[in-house]
Amino acid sequence: MHDAVPNPVKDRLQACLAAQRVALAEHGPLTPERRAEGLDALAKALVRRAEDFAAAVAADFGHRSVHETKLADVYPVVAALRHARKHFRTWMKPRRRPIDWMFQPGRGSVRHQPLGVVGIIGPWNYPVQLTLSPLAGALAAGNRVMIKPSEITPRTSALLEQVVGQVFEPAEVVVVQGGPDVAKAFARLKLDHLLFTGSTAVGRDVMRAAAENLVPVTLELGGKSPALVLADYSIDKAAERIAVGKLFNAGQTCIAPDYVLVPRESREAFVAAYRQAVSRLYPSLAGNPDYTAIVSERHYTRLNRLVADARARGAGIQEINPAGETFDPVGRKIAPVVLTGVPDDALVMGEEIFGPILPVIAYDDVDAACRFMVARPHPLALYLFGRDRTLVNRVLARTVSGGVAINDTLLHCVQEELPFGGVGASGMGAYHGEAGFRTFSHARSVFHQARFNGAGMTRPPYGGRMNRLLSMLLR
Repeated sequence: MHDAVPNPVKDRLQACLAAQRVALAEHGPLTPERRAEGLDALAKALVRRAEDFAAAVAADFGHRSVHETKLADVYPVVAALRHARKHFRTWMKPRRRPIDWMFQPGRGSVRHQPLGVVGIIGPWNYPVQLTLSPLAGALAAGNRVMIKPSEITPRTSALLEQVVGQVFEPAEVVVVQGGPDVAKAFARLKLDHLLFTGSTAVGRDVMRAAAENLVPVTLELGGKSPALVLADYSIDKAAERIAVGKLFNAGQTCIAPDYVLVPRESREAFVAAYRQAVSRLYPSLAGNPDYTAIVSERHYTRLNRLVADARARGAGIQEINPAGETFDPVGRKIAPVVLTGVPDDALVMGEEIFGPILPVIAYDDVDAACRFMVARPHPLALYLFGRDRTLVNRVLARTVSGGVAINDTLLHCVQEELPFGGVGASGMGAYHGEAGFRTFSHARSVFHQARFNGAGMTRPPYGGRMNRLLSMLLR
């Protein structure tokens, strides 16, 4: 984040920011009417261009399931925009707060006001959802917004710029494309809030850059999200639901199950059930339109390196290739892999996998499983499979994660009424629904003094009356 940045990049970003600052000074935040209009228009534009987005994302990935793009990239944004459109006027209403008896009959309230100009830096893995979903909350709160989409998905980023530009004036919402130099300069802007979605390593750099201008940040990162299967839950059901969550987008999901903990006596049964589930979901892989490719050569090489390192350290490697296909490296598809007996110092246990590789770890009792999880940085998600409510609540009390899904995977992320965000190494702050509105608002406290009040009792000159009052208050 401290590399030299070419002046043209800085100048372009500063010009965009200045235009939004001028509009904010002259016209104020977006009016409720403009917010409603913009939320509606953007939702309709995404529905209208869904096929175009599916094609753009597929081209950027080399191959990406059309259904996965519509389901996980386009639909969540449309749902978020519609939800915000329906509820933001309620979220805006001042909320009365009680006043201490000593200061009555004064009145108190909290009013949420826009922060001003908000920045959003989007990732490549869900380049539509994770770039535009935060925009729903920022618009609902009345902010003007600058967006930096990922350079790793350039076709999608270009389409985002086009669609957003058709709905909003640049002084309202603007998309700025560019490479890492633009991202670095973007993170240094004197914004009123910055939301970043991406890796933990880059998140540290973003936070460091934003801190130079005391810009508050929301960081949506990742980490190694565990799945814990309790002894009373069906191995077959757990295996299938974990397979769905693991292999959606070929594992390139920040909340994908990273590894699974199963009772020691059930490990082999789980591996067999997982193999069967994968074969049902993806009877073929190489030419299967439902199975997504790895986004880049760099990530493809990294995933193969993780498997090679685990093999070299003595882990068991089971590739799941139902049709026995040969994969062309140019297509960047990787068959699902199950790892067993993985030593703790293996690379695959130290970094977020972000691909179709699943370490299966045996545990002897639930307390040991909890110790294994809490010894690691807090993950973005925890997947817990169990029927015994007492045991489930015990695990929830012992662990910390950004979010939890019980007896399924991924689905907590698409609930607009549930805040989405990380904790510790997996991020800070949250959005979705009202949580997003609050993230991009300032909760402004307002005290309204009554015409007749007792405040004069607290003013000098002090004397016996104040002594009596303090004696009563402090006893």
